[in-house]
Amino acid sequence: MTTHANEFSMIARLSTPVIVTQLSTMMLGVIDNVMLGHVSVEALNSSSLGRLWIIGTCMLGIGLVFGMDPFVSQAHGAGDGKGAGLALQRGLIVGLLAAIPIAVLWCFTEEALVFFNQDPQLAREAERYALAQLPGLPFLLAFHALRQYLQGRGIVRPAMWVAILGMGINALGNWVLIFGKLGAPALGVVGAGLATGATQIALFLMLLAVVRRARLAQGAWTPWSRESFSPRGIARVLAIGAPISLQIGLELWAFQIMTLWAGELGPTSLAAHTIVLNLASLSFMVPLGISIGTSTRVGNLLGAGDRYGAQRAAHAAFAMGGAVMLICALIFLVGRRALPALYIADPDSAAVLELASSVLPIAAAFQLFDGLQVVGGGILRGMGRTIPGAVINLVGYYILALPVAAAMCFGRGHGLQGLWWGLSLGLAAVAAALVLWIVFRGPKRVERRLRA
Repeated sequence: MTTHANEFSMIARLSTPVIVTQLSTMMLGVIDNVMLGHVSVEALNSSSLGRLWIIGTCMLGIGLVFGMDPFVSQAHGAGDGKGAGLALQRGLIVGLLAAIPIAVLWCFTEEALVFFNQDPQLAREAERYALAQLPGLPFLLAFHALRQYLQGRGIVRPAMWVAILGMGINALGNWVLIFGKLGAPALGVVGAGLATGATQIALFLMLLAVVRRARLAQGAWTPWSRESFSPRGIARVLAIGAPISLQIGLELWAFQIMTLWAGELGPTSLAAHTIVLNLASLSFMVPLGISIGTSTRVGNLLGAGDRYGAQRAAHAAFAMGGAVMLICALIFLVGRRALPALYIADPDSAAVLELASSVLPIAAAFQLFDGLQVVGGGILRGMGRTIPGAVINLVGYYILALPVAAAMCFGRGHGLQGLWWGLSLGLAAVAAALVLWIVFRGPKRVERRLRA
């Protein structure tokens, strides 16, 4: 019989390396923005818009891959090695299939951004940034599938070390290709895209090499066969992954729409919004890591038939996610002037820094809610109950947050601050709904484990 203290320890053990992994992969975009911010505000804005479209489309595919999560974690908890291996194979297939429509969407980055009223020159540069990363797309999705397979079995450190190494590769590649070092041409925004795409290829190849060399799939693998490609088996992964993809997409595109609206306010607002969003996204990686660790823990316990232990794990995870985000909120408040200054070297950009420092306290206000809602999503993934999260996100962001944000920004003239206050309101509603749903209809009510 486990206690809440035991669950804190177990989730921390699973989550800590995942948090480092998430921060390291998130840093690919942060490194791009920081380095390009030292080129010009225009370069920063171009990469920001390009990354908006890249992340907004790519995360839909990653959400589909996440459909394998409960199959792996629950199979591991039940001692079903073949089930875990089949889940990985089907996750890889889903990821590679998802790469095709995503690649097509990347080819229309400029057209999409112009449609959303963005500056045509910035949109053109944003498409060049996206297309430079195209070769890395299938490898990125495959990396996520392999990482989720290992995490679902409690093996979390290999992906962490690979992600840390990848961060260094990306920083070096950016330095060479953005600024034209070591005899390379100075490619600016395109150089950042090429470096990031190459890093994504390296991430998968390095993690695959570790898995093979250390025999990490031993005991949880089955040879590729017709069963691996079973339409029914792939459909089961998609049945879980589609609501995850929808949930992630709804949340992510709420932020992306805010970025597009910030772009309509002008280059100063877009640059300030990019800085604050980068910082908020960086802090979000901590509860996201807790969420992924919790998904594994809840799935393992449900696979072992311990429903009430899984419910205790859910309660412990909420407490952990809320606590770390309160700390992040304090950091944002104290560093509201120092943190934005890390992104901008141009002394003529004082207006950007001033606006960013005025928005950071609002971002601090929603940190607690952001932590609770992402942990709630992880609990639902571990349960294999992903539809409620999608419905809650739809209502919270699109019926509440975005209309309020638009009214405060454009109707009442509060500008960028109005956008962020509307988003805070939506996040509070989503967090409250997820906590209540899990308290009353959480893991203790799951009767049977999922089967691959």
